[in-house]
Amino acid sequence: MVQKQSVDQAYEIAKARYAELGVDTEAVMAELKKVKLSLHCWQGDDIHGFLFPGQALTGGIGVSGNYPGIARTPDELSGDLHEALSLIPGSHKVQLHAIYAVTNKKKDLDEIEPEDFKYWVDWAKQERIGLDMNGTFFSHPKVKENFTLASPEAGIRDFWIEHGKRTRAVANYFGEQLGQQSVNNLWIPDGFKDNPVDKATPRLRLIKSLDAIDEKQYDEKNTIEAFEGKLFGTGIESYTVGSHLFYNNYAITRNKLWTIDAGHWHPTEDVSDKFSAFLPFGKGLMLHVSRPVRWDSDHVVIFDEALVRITRSLVRDNELSKTNIGLDFFDATINRVAAWVIGARATQKALLQAMLEPIDQLKKAELNYDFTQRLVETEELKSYPFAAVWDKFCQDNGTPVGMDWMKNIRQYEKDVQFKRD
Repeated sequence: MVQKQSVDQAYEIAKARYAELGVDTEAVMAELKKVKLSLHCWQGDDIHGFLFPGQALTGGIGVSGNYPGIARTPDELSGDLHEALSLIPGSHKVQLHAIYAVTNKKKDLDEIEPEDFKYWVDWAKQERIGLDMNGTFFSHPKVKENFTLASPEAGIRDFWIEHGKRTRAVANYFGEQLGQQSVNNLWIPDGFKDNPVDKATPRLRLIKSLDAIDEKQYDEKNTIEAFEGKLFGTGIESYTVGSHLFYNNYAITRNKLWTIDAGHWHPTEDVSDKFSAFLPFGKGLMLHVSRPVRWDSDHVVIFDEALVRITRSLVRDNELSKTNIGLDFFDATINRVAAWVIGARATQKALLQAMLEPIDQLKKAELNYDFTQRLVETEELKSYPFAAVWDKFCQDNGTPVGMDWMKNIRQYEKDVQFKRD
């Protein structure tokens, strides 16, 4: 077990080193504590949900692995989330999908109501966290030929429009009950596997469907919509109706949020470069932090160069206030609770390292064309003792330091997860 004395001693050294650069580590930790991450509930049960738990995944979505202890009930899933949240410093949020409604009635996606999520609101109040929402536009018989809101069939479109309206009502309910804005994210799998003749008409249908979903006005203190694009997907390799540029423009013209999922871009693209290009024009961002090993493979987030670039851009350009940060990955080859903790703590570490930079000083050097100084400082900062500040942050927030949190996971496996049939 990491000793408090050793953490404090290392921190005092790090504090002094950063003070030499004009960086106040106490102020930085206070800022980091304000950043809420939104954990995705679907890591805990491999995206089965509770409305249609036996339904096969479709829309290019798949989970690999069969690690024991998967959550099967609302109580098991919320218990696993509670365990994860206890090991992540700070106060955060949880993202739900529509299929995680908890109801005794047999309901379809166009019939869900706010009361079907009372279980989650009551739980969130106990945890003192917020909730975000996602419509479930996949793994359903009414996803016809890979089309939902852009379908050429009015009956298919109408079903999904109603579902979209229902999710907005649920998100508004979350905001009213919890006193925190709930982001309602929309992603659809619509597209063609091979080259289409008509690229324009499906997008015009999608615009009309989205506008119909958003007809009712809700107070933005309770909820706001976000729209998530994609480069391509399994079964829609040649044409994606809801492309990045489509939703970029839709979000700007409708004064909504644009969702950037790190796994939905070409592997050679730097998604962090998109933030400063969009935010001068757009209302704000919803960010899904994922790790695309082979494009949209949704691996557990780690402290890698891509994550560092994402967090540096948000911090250096002062974009955190306009960005909602969510996690989005699924891996059933490892303990599912540990996956949440690994991803969240990695994201917080990367944010901390970025916050510990003397940003004003670096920007001044750049403004004066002193690129030598800029390069020297950014390289030297890579080996500065930010890990000691991270350990102190964990300790001060009552969460395990270093790898100590894995002891909690092993005990939780023994006491809870491995006892599940």
